[in-house]
Amino acid sequence: MTTMNPRDTYLQASVSTATPSQLLVMLYERLVLDVERAVDALRRGEPSQAHAPLLHAQEIVLELNASLKVDAWGGAAGLASLYSYVHGELVTANMRKDLKVAEFCLHVVSTLRDTWREAALSLLAQPA
Repeated sequence: MTTMNPRDTYLQASVSTATPSQLLVMLYERLVLDVERAVDALRRGEPSQAHAPLLHAQEIVLELNASLKVDAWGGAAGLASLYSYVHGELVTANMRKDLKVAEFCLHVVSTLRDTWREAALSLLAQPA
């Protein structure tokens, strides 16, 4: 029998009880963390340490794009285009180990995270 450590147990409980909007914010939080780690590695002059977080960030952006329901709201097509663009920039940052491109990606994904966080909070504030 395998027992999970307390952190994993907490994370599993957090994810399994989260609303869809909370899950989206969690995903964005991880995306920002990955890009921050990559930027930090590039700033330290350790480009090899940027590879894994940039790859993971690319995977998250692909998942966000794949799960986007383009016909659900008017801005969805624009968001899909932004996801495609950011994905391409993350690939470029990783291939070239380009700090400026990685910093640009960090700015974009941080802004998106903040926007979705505000939207999720406003949903929680609405009466049921």
